[in-house]
Amino acid sequence: MLEIINIQATKMNINEKIKQMERLKLAWKVMLLISLTTWGCTKQNVDDQAGLTDDATEKAGKISSVVFGGTSAYVVFAWNDLGMHCLNPTYDKLVILPPYNNLKVQVVKRGKVPTVVTTGLTVSYSIDNNTYSVGKENYGQFWTYAKSLFGVTLAPNIGMTGNGLSGNMKAETGFFSADGIPVVPVYDSGVKDPYQQATITVKDASGKIVATTKAVIPTSDEINCAKCHGANAFDDILTKHDKAHGTTLMTSKPVLCASCHGSPALGSTSAGSSGKYLSEAIHGYHATKGASCYDCHPGANTKCSRSARHTAADGNCTTCHGSMANVASTIKSGRIPWVGEPTCVSCHTGVAGVSTGTETYKNGHGHGNLYCSACHGSPHAMVPSLNVKDNYQELQYQGSNRPVKSIGSCGVCHQSSRGDSEIGEFAGKHGGASPKIKMSCHTCHTEVSTDQSKWPHAFQWKDSGGNRAGVSN
Repeated sequence: MLEIINIQATKMNINEKIKQMERLKLAWKVMLLISLTTWGCTKQNVDDQAGLTDDATEKAGKISSVVFGGTSAYVVFAWNDLGMHCLNPTYDKLVILPPYNNLKVQVVKRGKVPTVVTTGLTVSYSIDNNTYSVGKENYGQFWTYAKSLFGVTLAPNIGMTGNGLSGNMKAETGFFSADGIPVVPVYDSGVKDPYQQATITVKDASGKIVATTKAVIPTSDEINCAKCHGANAFDDILTKHDKAHGTTLMTSKPVLCASCHGSPALGSTSAGSSGKYLSEAIHGYHATKGASCYDCHPGANTKCSRSARHTAADGNCTTCHGSMANVASTIKSGRIPWVGEPTCVSCHTGVAGVSTGTETYKNGHGHGNLYCSACHGSPHAMVPSLNVKDNYQELQYQGSNRPVKSIGSCGVCHQSSRGDSEIGEFAGKHGGASPKIKMSCHTCHTEVSTDQSKWPHAFQWKDSGGNRAGVSN
């Protein structure tokens, strides 16, 4: 009997030990799973790792890591054509610009020789957390006075081209577009933010999503003129205009400035009945009044120019555009505002592909028929931007926690934006159909040529530095 009891006790101990082992095994599996999940989301190959720089302007936002090249057959680039659009805060007195914002998109089919595609795809946009404009602050006045100001009757929340805050984009030659989006700088929650963001979705003929991205669609209402014209700035301007020129604007409100002073920003092809473009009139008059660029252009809070490499105290406005007197005098001499603007080659000389001829940066094309903005970012917000949302696509295609660089820059991983000194070893690591290490170029290319003359700007760009941590050999 005692023997039986001892045997049973032994069995119970063994069973308890087995259960303990199973519990430990289960706990180990859970811990391992957590470790692997965490490691798999954040760990990178040493050769492929790039930490943040010490420079706060280049610190990357934490966006889901994407391996260079990804797995999709398509990649999409999106940008705003100006980097900042202005709109009036009110529309019942003096009006310079309506709510009118633009998006451009290029879809690339990845391959050894990638191609820009506009057929067989549907591209749509929507403004994140922003579904209406009427009812926010005083922006609804635009729809109230649209007929008298612009000669059109518009449904609420529909812009001058028929676009709303979401919809399909128009396929054009080499790109997709959505113009005249009536976005305002206020979320549905009531929070104000000039750096609104659009989600771009690309679908194939079957309706399957093949690519997505986000782009800043910026808009600011800092046109208030209060620094010089006081709290009732627009009334003060109209009153002084009437006194100086014998007009009756105060009794003709609302007044569209471009109705007399032509504005190519609103589609004018001439200087208008006044014989003087709006840009010439405003810049010329204020050139001697002690005004600065950011007094009128966005602005003290918005900062129209936010490219880290192109930003001085005044946003580098005068470096590219000249003084206000110069802006006015060149228009008087025949330059058309909004059309005849500075080009990159004015400063960036001696590099292939920088000169865009008579085209400005916003309309210029480069490597692989991509717009300059596709690789370098929106005008006035070229990467790296001081606003992290402008850097979304670079981070999306370069992986999280990387220094923000233009698409294709070696500086994403290397200590030099032109690669390390052993650039001759490029083919061994990055070249061919099965590279040891994928790189920025693999965003679009499935195979990268070792002929440097075929690289963007023929690999002649100036070394602007890279990841200070560099990579390990």
